[in-house]
Amino acid sequence: MNPYVILGSAIIGILVGLTGAGGGALMTPMLILLFSFKPSTAISSDLVASVLMRPVGSLVHMQKGTVNWRLVGWMCIGSVPMAFLGAYLLHLMGGTKGQQTDIEIVLGAALLIGTAAMLLRSWLDRRSGQARTALIGTITVRPAASLAIGAVGGLIVGMTSVGAGSLMIVLLLFTYPLISAKQLVGTDLTQAVPLTAAAALGALAFGQVQFGLTTAIVIGGVPAVLVGSLLSSRAPDKYIRPVIAFVIFASGLKYVGLSTTALGWTLGAVLIACAAYWFISRARRPSTAARTETPATSRAETVAAADPEAPQPLRST
Repeated sequence: MNPYVILGSAIIGILVGLTGAGGGALMTPMLILLFSFKPSTAISSDLVASVLMRPVGSLVHMQKGTVNWRLVGWMCIGSVPMAFLGAYLLHLMGGTKGQQTDIEIVLGAALLIGTAAMLLRSWLDRRSGQARTALIGTITVRPAASLAIGAVGGLIVGMTSVGAGSLMIVLLLFTYPLISAKQLVGTDLTQAVPLTAAAALGALAFGQVQFGLTTAIVIGGVPAVLVGSLLSSRAPDKYIRPVIAFVIFASGLKYVGLSTTALGWTLGAVLIACAAYWFISRARRPSTAARTETPATSRAETVAAADPEAPQPLRST
């Protein structure tokens, strides 16, 4: 059992627990490109491991009350049958690698456009002061739109054998713009449980599952998903949403065919740029606060001038 596979699975497991996305887009390429597993083995083993990883994160959010069950129900009605239909369509088309690659490129382009739209919306929200923190009871579920989101995600899973969590999250964000990050992650993790189980059954029946690899993924991924889910169920939106955007951006780049080396350099540059922006913004805050804050003694003197009979603060001699 490769300890580096366990470590890599733990890193990706934390991202899955934090965002509900990134498992299929990051885990499978890691197994293929870094550890030289065959694509069929990596995909099948990852799908079977996900049957244990996703419910762990889902249970955490269930306990925290951050799962919108009506939304989960409508998405599952669309996703589970469409996953089988996608697998059947792939069988009819011959299931060639080129066809899967074309679908993944389209998916990657959609994710990159979705990332740009998320960043634009976040910027507009900051300017307007609007918060995306609606409670579960205040969100009106749109059955037709929710079913369509599930159907699109299920079809992609069936045709590409990879997770469509990233695309589903983008679609959910724009269908339900007021949904909080906690509900977003909890709902996506929960609706992915039956979808992943259906895909895993297909992998067990027709794939090439390597149970030693599946065990290593589970050992590293399950505790990490638990940690990530605990963080996402408690952390404020301002911390979770940037991570979601980053994972979706990374997934989009990988799907459009960016090499592992180029992906690493690109993501590293983005992280450095974000860190620099954060430090610069943080450095400006104290000076702004110093200009606007009134010292306690000045406030007391102002009160005394306005009301001579008000109690005066004690002064040391």
